[in-house]
Amino acid sequence: MRVLHTSDWHVGKVLKGQSRSADHIAAINGLVDIAKAEQPDLVIVAGDLYDTATPTPESTKIVTRGLSALRRTGAEVVVIGGNHDNGKALDALRPWAEAAGITVRGAIGKPEEHLLSGTTGGGEQWRLIALPFLSQRYAVRASEMFELSAAEITQSYAHHIGDLVNRLAQGFGTNTVNLLTAHLTVIGATMGGGEREAHTIMGYAVPASVFPSSVHYAALGHLHRAQNVSGPCPIRYSGSPLPIDFGEEENLASAAVVDVTAATAARVREVPLPVATSLRTVRGTLAQLATLKTGEAWLRVYVQEAPRAGLREEVQELLPKALEVRIDPKLLPGSGSGKAERARAGRSAGELFSDYLDQRGHADEATVALFHRLHDEVMHS
Repeated sequence: MRVLHTSDWHVGKVLKGQSRSADHIAAINGLVDIAKAEQPDLVIVAGDLYDTATPTPESTKIVTRGLSALRRTGAEVVVIGGNHDNGKALDALRPWAEAAGITVRGAIGKPEEHLLSGTTGGGEQWRLIALPFLSQRYAVRASEMFELSAAEITQSYAHHIGDLVNRLAQGFGTNTVNLLTAHLTVIGATMGGGEREAHTIMGYAVPASVFPSSVHYAALGHLHRAQNVSGPCPIRYSGSPLPIDFGEEENLASAAVVDVTAATAARVREVPLPVATSLRTVRGTLAQLATLKTGEAWLRVYVQEAPRAGLREEVQELLPKALEVRIDPKLLPGSGSGKAERARAGRSAGELFSDYLDQRGHADEATVALFHRLHDEVMHS
């Protein structure tokens, strides 16, 4: 059978106030084009469809239309919730999804709901463990639902995940293509640059050994960089279909096309996706920035000028698509340099603010004057 694996769409992402809707639509259209060309039997979306747990109506329209378009290619479509998604809200879409032929598992429910099965047009039978993102708090609740022992419930997050997977893997067949999809961090994998740090720290990381060797392919979401992970079975992150923020500008936007049978190892192909609007980091003085040809890319600019009031506006006048403007870190004083901190007692707010700017390498008379004016307005209003 053939599987198309994607994840981490993050529809609704706003980058420094700039909507990415057009980029998300282009990326999802790219996925649909791949599905039309490759004719997969199954499409797996491994979590984080949305960037926020409260998506806008526009974001919901983009996601539901995208899933429907993938389903119309003839493939089965399975979606799980990620840490950015509201799992229960996703599950509320299940009546619509089932009517459209799409399977959604937003949050952990009864065990039997998370072992899916199907048959391809060619007659191959498959089983799929569909495990949405689990917070540490809900991992214990899930363990209770799976009727694990008291000793098992007191184990670590990684043990909880392993126990849930092993329980579900009991439903695998010996002559079926056995698949798994989950939204989590595996130890040894590389972060993409835009993930939510609180859900990627070691307390949330699991060893690859939680996946049994009976899995023919593990389709993961959560980390935004496309990569394979060593383990007892083929494990892969598909990566995000577009760079989510400037920390991911060098990531390859792609999806994974997987050919696998019950008797042969999974063969994975990385299929690049077009990025409608790229992200780019540039550096230079104002004179150097004025000569740059940046096209339609959104920019992060490290300006190599002394800090002063109005510098951001000058940069954005030269580069209208500069979403983020910073002083080049090389021009800032090191943490161990500069004047020693002065005592605060008996000093005015203006003096303290001026000292702060000086310590941060942002000393500027116009900024200090503006602070004094605003401070006076507040104090005398």
